[in-house]
Amino acid sequence: MKKNIFAVCDLEVDYAFNFMDYLNQKKNLPFEIQAFTTAESLLAYGKENHIELLLISDKAMRKEIRELGIGKIIILSEGVHPPELDQYSSVYKYQSSSDVIREVMACYGEEKALNPVAFPVLKRTMEVIGVYSPLGRCLKTSFALALGQILAKDKAVLYLNLEEYSGFEELLGKKFPTNLSDLFYYVRQGNENLIHRMNGMIQTVNNLDFVPPVRTPSDIRTVCWEDWEQLLQEITLHSSYEVLILDMGSGIDENFQLLDLCGKIYMPVLKDAVSVCKMTQFENLLRIWNKDKILEKTEKLHLPFHMDSISSESYVEQLVWSELGDYIRKLLRKEYS
Repeated sequence: MKKNIFAVCDLEVDYAFNFMDYLNQKKNLPFEIQAFTTAESLLAYGKENHIELLLISDKAMRKEIRELGIGKIIILSEGVHPPELDQYSSVYKYQSSSDVIREVMACYGEEKALNPVAFPVLKRTMEVIGVYSPLGRCLKTSFALALGQILAKDKAVLYLNLEEYSGFEELLGKKFPTNLSDLFYYVRQGNENLIHRMNGMIQTVNNLDFVPPVRTPSDIRTVCWEDWEQLLQEITLHSSYEVLILDMGSGIDENFQLLDLCGKIYMPVLKDAVSVCKMTQFENLLRIWNKDKILEKTEKLHLPFHMDSISSESYVEQLVWSELGDYIRKLLRKEYS
């Protein structure tokens, strides 16, 4: 089965092909990307192929293009466009490519229902990796972020932080208009185009995609198991991600159920006496609750301390080339060799 076509048409050649290059690096998009720099070439292509999604500059728009039977047309606007184009959704051209594609996916998700037959996703079975520890201050999130960025060099990777206090807006120095709370709102509404909604929320750091975490602890504590199950099922069945990383805190009751779904669990641990006793209590509890399988797929990790070599301004990106990043590359080479 072929992917649906996402066409980009802009009369500025450099913009069109630079944007196409960016899209081709986005491994999570379940589209085949086509770029055009003239309305004529787009028309010729559209007469022979169905275009599901078209992002087109206002200067390139033609009456004949409207008659092609395109699934969704979005105008790439320079700020002001002709009134006759007001019937279409629009995104502002001169912003980052990541912001443009996020807005495009949000527009597409507002009205397009996901049909698994008409909207095929070409991927292998998704690998679910859990990163969890009953201990605090053990570099769990730093490990998960470094692991995600390293894997994202070659695979489509989605990272979800499930902690009560992630500190992501402070860590990355930016505000997020939507987050995991909004995604669970759509889950509870039974939204049929959930993956498109999610794609409209995706942020990216160094090729690693993530949905911004919740802002308030109650938003993660009150998610019921049925909602977790529905979200993970949708991501598994209908997204293009090859790897899902769950960075899990201790504030949700469904941790054991989520760990059960993971194919692999990384558990950072510490060597001090109190930490060893806490780990022993956790492992005993798993055995009492007949969750021995979680122990079998869990790998305990003594992570290298790396803080001295990383600045706060670009902490997340620098993780990849820190001692922690080197440790993870060795870990992956050992596991996949």
